[in-house]
Amino acid sequence: MTRKTTTLGMALATTALVATGAAAQDVTLTIESWRNDDLTLWQDKIIPAFEAEHPDISIRFTPSAPAEYNAVLNSKLDAGSAGDLITCRPFDASLALYEDGHLTDLSDLDAMDNFSDVAKSAWQTDDGSATFCVPMASVIHGFIYNKEAFEELDLAVPETEAEFFAVLDAIKEDGSYIPMAMGTNDQWEAATMGYNNIGPNYWKGEDGRLALIAGEQKLTDPQWTAPYATLNRWAPYLGDGYEAQTYPDSQNLFTLGRAAIYPAGSWEIAGFNQQAFFEMGAFKPPVRNAGDTCYISDHTDIGIGMNADTEHPEAARTFLAWVASPEFAEIFGNALPGFFPLSSTPVELEDPLAQEFASWRGECESTIRSTYQILSRGTPNLENETWGASVAAIKGTKTPEELGEELQDGLASWYEPQQ
Repeated sequence: MTRKTTTLGMALATTALVATGAAAQDVTLTIESWRNDDLTLWQDKIIPAFEAEHPDISIRFTPSAPAEYNAVLNSKLDAGSAGDLITCRPFDASLALYEDGHLTDLSDLDAMDNFSDVAKSAWQTDDGSATFCVPMASVIHGFIYNKEAFEELDLAVPETEAEFFAVLDAIKEDGSYIPMAMGTNDQWEAATMGYNNIGPNYWKGEDGRLALIAGEQKLTDPQWTAPYATLNRWAPYLGDGYEAQTYPDSQNLFTLGRAAIYPAGSWEIAGFNQQAFFEMGAFKPPVRNAGDTCYISDHTDIGIGMNADTEHPEAARTFLAWVASPEFAEIFGNALPGFFPLSSTPVELEDPLAQEFASWRGECESTIRSTYQILSRGTPNLENETWGASVAAIKGTKTPEELGEELQDGLASWYEPQQ
């Protein structure tokens, strides 16, 4: 080989290395998500903040409709076309993705130290040996109310169930407002903003939830059936035609000022701030009796993980480490009020309604939705069955005891600790 040939070969090799290096630095990561309502937040705030620090990595946020996300994501994963980063629902849905080999174990990501064990538990294996999604945020359940309507009717924020129903009676008697905006057409609201909103005050939050998982309590026990009796008492206050009322219908009734109270999750805050023309407040689920310990559903809601088949694992880990940072928590918590960052670093919230929800963490014991961990892995699915049971409770088509027996029979049919 001549020296000229050798020099040419070296030059070509150097050119190839430079080209390869440039290509390696020009990485685009795609994020799969069900949160199509916060697309603008990602495009205008989150992505620019990350890309400013990491100009060699571009981010594409490509959400699906919430109801279609699971099916769309599973289809993409099976076809090998899913994005590099996968937004994670809490507990069993994401655990199934990990067990099927679609999500990567992120336990060795140093930034995971920014989260408590409770925050990480929604995205861990049952034994805690693997954590496969970075926690992003939780949502808190309670009630949002029209402050102007309360002032007009001289109503005080209720703290006990007796006071709560007295307020509903007063609103109904006045007739200017529907007392409470919630329908049963879509079913999930009755369970999410109904049963799992007020229920923790009955089964004492985590004590009851964990006892149910352990088989030490049953769904026929009074603390699990009594909330259905309370939901049945809601029916006269939900307005005419609540049976056919959809979730968007309920949102509109409240933001248009036609209803005084909205059984809510904190995820409504950003949308309501844009749509409502009146000042809003929030109150936590009323306790059964004055002086009782209060419990709130502070539900781990959203995380983000890495597709095990991504072609850019290092870039994906860089992004995930940034999501675990205080900088991301500050952006996310304030740009999307009502989604409360799970990072151990405190975030100063600017939105007054979000501040009200978050303040309950210092007053009450926190828990998560009772059906989300372990108890909905089999058939029948306890989460979905609770939707129908909550609707039946409100309508009064079955007694709380009948509902408890049906749910218990379904759970015991496949869940060994309950057999």
